[in-house]
Amino acid sequence: MPIRVHKRVAEEIVQAVKDVCGHDINFIEPSGRIFASTNPVRVGQYHEAARKAAKTGETLEVLQAEDYFGTQPGVNIPLSHEGETVAVIGITGEPEEVRKYGVLAQKITALILREHELERQSSTERAQMDHVVRALALGEHLNYDYYREFMERHRVDLEGIHTAVILRTHSGDKNLTRLKGEITGIIRRLGIALYTFCYPHEFILLPEPEQVAPLLEAVTALEREFPGAVRAAVGSREQLSRQSRSYEAARIALHALAPGACVAKFEDLDLEILLGSIPAEAQERFRERTGTAVLPEKDQTLLRTYFASGCSLKQTCELLYLHKNTLQYQLDRIHRETGYNPRSFADAVVLYLALKLR
Repeated sequence: MPIRVHKRVAEEIVQAVKDVCGHDINFIEPSGRIFASTNPVRVGQYHEAARKAAKTGETLEVLQAEDYFGTQPGVNIPLSHEGETVAVIGITGEPEEVRKYGVLAQKITALILREHELERQSSTERAQMDHVVRALALGEHLNYDYYREFMERHRVDLEGIHTAVILRTHSGDKNLTRLKGEITGIIRRLGIALYTFCYPHEFILLPEPEQVAPLLEAVTALEREFPGAVRAAVGSREQLSRQSRSYEAARIALHALAPGACVAKFEDLDLEILLGSIPAEAQERFRERTGTAVLPEKDQTLLRTYFASGCSLKQTCELLYLHKNTLQYQLDRIHRETGYNPRSFADAVVLYLALKLR
């Protein structure tokens, strides 16, 4: 039967056994073809003795090369995995000398095969997790039987309440690899069962309600260690089957994140909920129409401060360390450049919304 062991694994096995016994090692398919060897010349050659050992399931010693086609003196040990012979390990050398390495070769091979089997299982489980979490977050179809079995395996209540959380990393951070490792460590430490990473910079988590607060505390601490490198947005509390609604809420919160802030929660929003439902193209056209799309950052900061202070000239001057006349001049200049007067209620609402859209 065809070999089920990956080429890289077979090469790892022959090298590991050779490192212990010092003799050339062949990893041979049950069909007799040498699949991997510490003697590269022999790869692909037919090994009659190994073929026989695979058929009988018993170790076969070769005293002379002429006894079997394509062989050299040595010991050929069949390897069983999950009740089937998957390969034969051939140790080249005088049988009297290499026989003692047979059991050791079997143990080394079994350990390496088991390690890679666990690796494959872990990789498959991770892929399934990515698929399920993304489908839930994006509202994609999931086979119900598969979905139920997956959640039962991970001990997740199908009727439970969860909250989508987006963790966005800064792609330009020089410590990005370490940062991602720290985030994964936080997720595992808090026991958050459902999460995925969307390359290149977004984690999607579906924690239970009681896990959200400690998660945000950990992210805030991480932000202090990596300033500006991670942002968190929390969606609405929803049943597991409605996490696409929660994820969309988290996206709105992320969009509404205040400059310099680390965390945004959907439950703290009001006007942003409405603005977040406006298509991106319409938002951009509105900003272009109001002139805020081309306003210098310093003017946008001035307007935000002015609006945050309730359009109070006195408070704005105190916050920005400006003279009243200077502030009035700058507001008049913004009026001339945009066509909207920040000191007029109706015009101020338009400018306020335009800045909120950004």
